[in-house]
Amino acid sequence: MIRQCAILFGCLALGELVVYLTGIKLPSSIIGMLFLTLFLRLGWIKLHWVQGMSDFLVANLGFFFIPPGVALMCYLDIIQAQFWPIVIATLISTIVVLVITGWVHQLMRKIK
Repeated sequence: MIRQCAILFGCLALGELVVYLTGIKLPSSIIGMLFLTLFLRLGWIKLHWVQGMSDFLVANLGFFFIPPGVALMCYLDIIQAQFWPIVIATLISTIVVLVITGWVHQLMRKIK
Protein backbone atom coordinates (compact mmCIF):
# COMPACT_ATOMS: atom_id res chain seq x y z
CA MET A 1 0.00 0.00 0.00
CA ILE A 2 2.83 2.41 0.81
CA ARG A 3 4.59 1.63 -2.47
CA GLN A 4 1.35 2.23 -4.39
CA CYS A 5 0.85 5.62 -2.73
CA ALA A 6 4.49 6.51 -3.27
CA ILE A 7 4.28 5.74 -6.98
CA LEU A 8 1.05 7.69 -7.51
CA PHE A 9 2.15 10.67 -5.43
CA GLY A 10 5.61 10.52 -7.00
CA CYS A 11 4.08 10.92 -10.46
CA LEU A 12 1.96 13.79 -9.12
CA ALA A 13 5.08 15.42 -7.63
CA LEU A 14 6.87 14.98 -10.94
CA GLY A 15 3.99 16.77 -12.65
CA GLU A 16 4.23 19.58 -10.08
CA LEU A 17 7.96 19.86 -10.75
CA VAL A 18 7.44 20.08 -14.50
CA VAL A 19 4.84 22.84 -14.10
CA TYR A 20 7.08 24.71 -11.66
CA LEU A 21 10.17 24.49 -13.88
CA THR A 22 8.51 25.17 -17.21
CA GLY A 23 5.61 27.40 -16.20
CA ILE A 24 3.26 25.68 -18.65
CA LYS A 25 -0.43 26.29 -18.14
CA LEU A 26 -1.53 22.69 -17.65
CA PRO A 27 -2.72 21.18 -14.37
CA SER A 28 0.11 19.31 -12.70
CA SER A 29 -2.21 16.39 -11.95
CA ILE A 30 -2.77 15.88 -15.69
CA ILE A 31 0.95 15.95 -16.35
CA GLY A 32 1.47 13.50 -13.47
CA MET A 33 -1.10 11.14 -14.97
CA LEU A 34 0.66 11.39 -18.32
CA PHE A 35 3.92 10.45 -16.61
CA LEU A 36 2.21 7.52 -14.90
CA THR A 37 0.80 6.38 -18.25
CA LEU A 38 4.22 6.72 -19.88
CA PHE A 39 5.93 4.78 -17.10
CA LEU A 40 3.33 2.02 -17.32
CA ARG A 41 3.70 1.81 -21.11
CA LEU A 42 7.49 1.71 -20.86
CA GLY A 43 7.30 -1.02 -18.22
CA TRP A 44 9.17 1.03 -15.62
CA ILE A 45 6.13 0.64 -13.35
CA LYS A 46 4.20 -2.61 -13.28
CA LEU A 47 0.42 -2.41 -13.26
CA HIS A 48 0.07 -4.62 -10.19
CA TRP A 49 2.23 -2.15 -8.25
CA VAL A 50 -0.54 0.48 -8.44
CA GLN A 51 -3.65 -1.63 -9.09
CA GLY A 52 -4.91 -1.76 -5.50
CA MET A 53 -4.72 1.96 -4.81
CA SER A 54 -6.10 2.79 -8.26
CA ASP A 55 -9.08 0.49 -7.72
CA PHE A 56 -9.71 2.07 -4.31
CA LEU A 57 -9.60 5.62 -5.72
CA VAL A 58 -11.91 4.78 -8.61
CA ALA A 59 -14.35 2.94 -6.31
CA ASN A 60 -14.58 6.04 -4.08
CA LEU A 61 -14.55 8.59 -6.89
CA GLY A 62 -17.94 9.98 -5.91
CA PHE A 63 -16.53 11.41 -2.69
CA PHE A 64 -14.18 13.64 -4.69
CA PHE A 65 -17.20 15.41 -6.22
CA ILE A 66 -18.66 16.51 -2.88
CA PRO A 67 -16.49 19.66 -2.44
CA PRO A 68 -17.20 20.98 -5.96
CA GLY A 69 -20.90 20.25 -5.42
CA VAL A 70 -20.91 22.28 -2.21
CA ALA A 71 -19.05 25.08 -3.99
CA LEU A 72 -21.74 25.11 -6.67
CA MET A 73 -24.37 25.64 -3.97
CA CYS A 74 -22.42 28.65 -2.69
CA TYR A 75 -22.65 30.25 -6.14
CA LEU A 76 -26.25 29.30 -6.89
CA ASP A 77 -27.32 32.92 -7.35
CA ILE A 78 -24.68 33.45 -10.07
CA ILE A 79 -25.65 30.18 -11.74
CA GLN A 80 -29.33 31.19 -11.74
CA ALA A 81 -28.50 34.57 -13.24
CA GLN A 82 -26.42 32.99 -16.02
CA PHE A 83 -28.45 29.78 -16.46
CA TRP A 84 -29.13 29.97 -20.20
CA PRO A 85 -25.62 30.96 -21.25
CA ILE A 86 -24.29 28.06 -19.16
CA VAL A 87 -26.77 25.60 -20.72
CA ILE A 88 -26.08 26.79 -24.27
CA ALA A 89 -22.29 26.71 -23.78
CA THR A 90 -22.54 23.22 -22.27
CA LEU A 91 -24.65 21.89 -25.15
CA ILE A 92 -22.49 23.44 -27.86
CA SER A 93 -19.22 22.26 -26.29
CA THR A 94 -20.63 18.76 -25.80
CA ILE A 95 -21.70 18.55 -29.44
CA VAL A 96 -18.32 19.89 -30.62
CA VAL A 97 -16.45 17.34 -28.49
CA LEU A 98 -18.62 14.48 -29.78
CA VAL A 99 -18.18 15.51 -33.40
CA ILE A 100 -14.42 15.98 -33.12
CA THR A 101 -14.02 12.71 -31.21
CA GLY A 102 -16.00 10.83 -33.88
CA TRP A 103 -14.02 12.50 -36.65
CA VAL A 104 -10.67 11.63 -35.04
CA HIS A 105 -11.82 8.05 -34.44
CA GLN A 106 -12.81 7.64 -38.07
CA LEU A 107 -9.54 9.18 -39.18
CA MET A 108 -7.53 6.82 -36.97
CA ARG A 109 -9.45 3.81 -38.26
CA LYS A 110 -8.62 4.80 -41.84
CA ILE A 111 -4.94 5.23 -40.97
CA LYS A 112 -4.82 1.91 -39.14
